Amino acid sequence: MLGAVALEAGTYNVLAHVSGPSLILEFEQLGIGDAGSLDQVYPQVRAFLNSLQASSSIAELNARAARHVRDITGFDRVMIYQFDDQWNGTVVAENRNEALPSYLDLRFPASDIPAQARELYRLNRLRLIPDATYEPVAIVPEMNPATGAPVDLSLSLLRSVSPVHLEYMRNMGTPSSMSISIIDNGRLWGLISCHHSQPKVVPAHVRTACDFVGQMLAMQLSARFRNEEAVQRVGYQAIQSDLLASMAGEPFFIDGLKKNRDGLLRLTEASGAAIVFGGTVSRIGACPDEKDIQRIVAWLSSKADDAEVYATDCLSDHMEGAESFAEMASGLLAVSISQLHASYILWFRPEVIQTVTWGGDPSEKVRHGSDPQRLHPRKSFEQWKETVRLRSLKWTNVQRDVASAFRSTIVSIVMRKAEELAALNQELTRSNKELEAFSYSVSHDLRAPFRHIVGYAEMLKDKYGDQLDAKATRYINVIVESAGSAGKLVDDLLGFSQMGRMTVVPIRVDMNRLVKEVRDVLDTETNGRDIQWHIGDLHSVHGDPGMMRQVMQNLVSNAIKYTRGRDTAQISIDSEETPTETIISIKDNGVGFDMAYVDKLFGVFQRLHRVEDYEGTGIGLANVRRIMERHGGRAWAEGELNKGAAFHIALPRNQGA
Repeated sequence: MLGAVALEAGTYNVLAHVSGPSLILEFEQLGIGDAGSLDQVYPQVRAFLNSLQASSSIAELNARAARHVRDITGFDRVMIYQFDDQWNGTVVAENRNEALPSYLDLRFPASDIPAQARELYRLNRLRLIPDATYEPVAIVPEMNPATGAPVDLSLSLLRSVSPVHLEYMRNMGTPSSMSISIIDNGRLWGLISCHHSQPKVVPAHVRTACDFVGQMLAMQLSARFRNEEAVQRVGYQAIQSDLLASMAGEPFFIDGLKKNRDGLLRLTEASGAAIVFGGTVSRIGACPDEKDIQRIVAWLSSKADDAEVYATDCLSDHMEGAESFAEMASGLLAVSISQLHASYILWFRPEVIQTVTWGGDPSEKVRHGSDPQRLHPRKSFEQWKETVRLRSLKWTNVQRDVASAFRSTIVSIVMRKAEELAALNQELTRSNKELEAFSYSVSHDLRAPFRHIVGYAEMLKDKYGDQLDAKATRYINVIVESAGSAGKLVDDLLGFSQMGRMTVVPIRVDMNRLVKEVRDVLDTETNGRDIQWHIGDLHSVHGDPGMMRQVMQNLVSNAIKYTRGRDTAQISIDSEETPTETIISIKDNGVGFDMAYVDKLFGVFQRLHRVEDYEGTGIGLANVRRIMERHGGRAWAEGELNKGAAFHIALPRNQGA
């Protein structure tokens, strides 16, 4: 037992609850007219219950609740007070007389009801302060004898409250108040806040009725919220189904999303969207430029939380420099669609400039008075207007959930495509090996017959040449020339097939020395022509020396061949280094080619010029590309008809070479 207190004669309500190992009894003295039962307030409660179904909206439901609670209690002002995500509160409904001013639509900062007080409201649904000028009474003894600790009075109705809160009430001009918690799924959604201009005692049966009204309001609000969310989810699911159909109808899912632009935007009620995948950015609607989108993606990728869904209505609060494109993208909803690469679908919302009316300056903090140990709340509750910038409309929980579900759909498509590509690559690898084996076998077996044809034709010419007329001699020459060309083609094809079977042994290759050796070998092909060589100081590369010799021999030989018609041929060989590659370039002023056919240039047996004009089998450049690919590099060309061509090869840099 904490202590014994002598009670005055009279009638009391006794309230009891368990606190730890103790039973707490609270004695509430009844004044004249305070005694009563629920029967007395049942008509007002029944009127409220009947009005629930008649309420067509949440706003109307809140307004009816405020009016009925005021009818039941007789308070001067009853407000429905709703918390936002940052625990600021807004008066969304109000019923009052002229004794107290209106606070309807005013917002109050989270500091007015701090976290500890909000938790008490969540645990104890009803809180009454009859008179803010009361004198608190000390607990005797101060410590609970059973535990040696202070008594936990969190669930007590009659316990004293913080002096700061009492001063807050007096500053507001409301010496009496009662609060009824509105709990939605275990979370404090808001309060039914009752104020009176004079001290006021609310009898137990009236409080019980108000608690019942509060619970019914919470149930109705929860049902309305869930129903609205369900309707929204059904609508969004229909949009998602349309998007899925669009993606299924295209070889690449991004093409399906771009085709159904409106659906992608309506899925989250966004004004713009961007799809970042495979290093490309596809922009839809009103959104930042590609450079800014890449900045957003880099910032998202650098975040430590690695969240699959990210949402904010004020991107500039989190990302440096985001205010520069806030007009189109103050709000961002992003989903990651790859665990390996920086791939995202981004939705954007524009800045919505709002004027928020506060009940007093929200920047006015709780302050110290003359006593540094004593806190004092703010004094002013006059309307204070604030212009809010750099914010968009908020993303709802439903929209975040829909984005998350859509992400799962995209990821499953990407994974399925990856599995299909892996299976296809495996089949292509097998087919390529079979094709290489076949081409090697055919090429090897054809070499001897072609050599025999050339040999026996030459023997016929040598032995019977003086007996043949001009026509027969020409026939034999055509046989020799054709068989020789076919033999050269077979030799090149054999070399091409062998290239896929050879092992790459990369070492440091001095390209200056290699190019000099190649020029010496090809000097016989120049036939004394006037060629101006421009060879820079070439960077070394990390590659297979034999293969690199074959690459340079092909490219330099082509440059010599295709400048044959120039009075003065100009051939330059240069190199440059990037952070990741070493690039070798061979340029000439020869016949060039039409860039419309550049994709054919490196194909097997592909020629852009007649064989009568320029000899060759059409395999040399195919070998160049294959060698580069086997080195993890690349090859490409640029050209213009009759103005020359430039061939480039790039190999990965080996920093240790």
